Amino acid sequence: MIADADIHLFMCLFPIYPDHLIVFFLFLGLLNLPTFNCLFQFLQIAFVVLVQLATATLLHDATWGKILIVAYFFGSFLNHNLFLAIHELSHNLAFCTPSYNRWLGIFANLPIGVPMSITFQKYHLEHHRYQGVDAMDMDIPTKLEARIVRNAFTKSIWVTFQLFFYALRPLFLKPKPPCLWEFTNLSIQLALDAAMIYLYGWRSFGYLILSTFVGGGMHPMAGHFISEHYVFHPDQETYSYYGPLNLLTWHVGYHNEHHDFPRIPGTKLHRVREIAPEFYEDLESYQSWSQVIYRYIMDTTVGPYSRMKRKSRKSE
Repeated sequence: MIADADIHLFMCLFPIYPDHLIVFFLFLGLLNLPTFNCLFQFLQIAFVVLVQLATATLLHDATWGKILIVAYFFGSFLNHNLFLAIHELSHNLAFCTPSYNRWLGIFANLPIGVPMSITFQKYHLEHHRYQGVDAMDMDIPTKLEARIVRNAFTKSIWVTFQLFFYALRPLFLKPKPPCLWEFTNLSIQLALDAAMIYLYGWRSFGYLILSTFVGGGMHPMAGHFISEHYVFHPDQETYSYYGPLNLLTWHVGYHNEHHDFPRIPGTKLHRVREIAPEFYEDLESYQSWSQVIYRYIMDTTVGPYSRMKRKSRKSE
């Protein structure tokens, strides 16, 4: 077992700069190999999936107004939790065998209603490898978005529909041929959707889709999309969030820590900050995702263009 004091000493000897991250990753990774993490993740994901699907069936004859209310105040939290579980699984943090993580990701995808687990992994890993690199990091808004979304009104619309921009941007800017895993994800998802519609009707299916849509728009949980990399302070590219919603989001708020060590499970990232606080405590961070959304909309100096961009090595 590696002592925390040894890790702290290692951090001091090898500061967190890109040239040293791989060395520190190998060292710290020994502490958090996904050995027993699989059982916890499977049980948590299974519970959320079953609760969300059961809720959908109970709403089969509800009014659309009631469905929308339940979707915003309940289902959105569950589906966003599953989206971030898929984020965790895209880094293979439940099982040592990558295919097991993919299968669990496909399972977690079910209540979301739209197949995205496998495709998300392909583009998300490039976001880590090429963060901020133009035409490589699909997390960066397009020039068209930056030109159009300039005031509080257009930013409000953009935030409401940001999930569509987030999902469709890579398919238009950097399409990749689908793989067998994506066809598997698609087939299983369509089978679940068809079964839900056939057995319980369009309202149950609509609840699942609405839970995904509203949870990714003007919603506290969706604040992490903006808080992670949109530049509110000069010279800082990535920001962490240390508020209570981490408990529902697989601790994705520890985002500086996550980008430094993407192979550390989210539930353990707080230990990185505890072991060597001097590397994180002086960085700007957030305590409220709702406040981040409000600032993003109302601050005239911030918008889709507020991202740090760098050229690829090939273009240099």
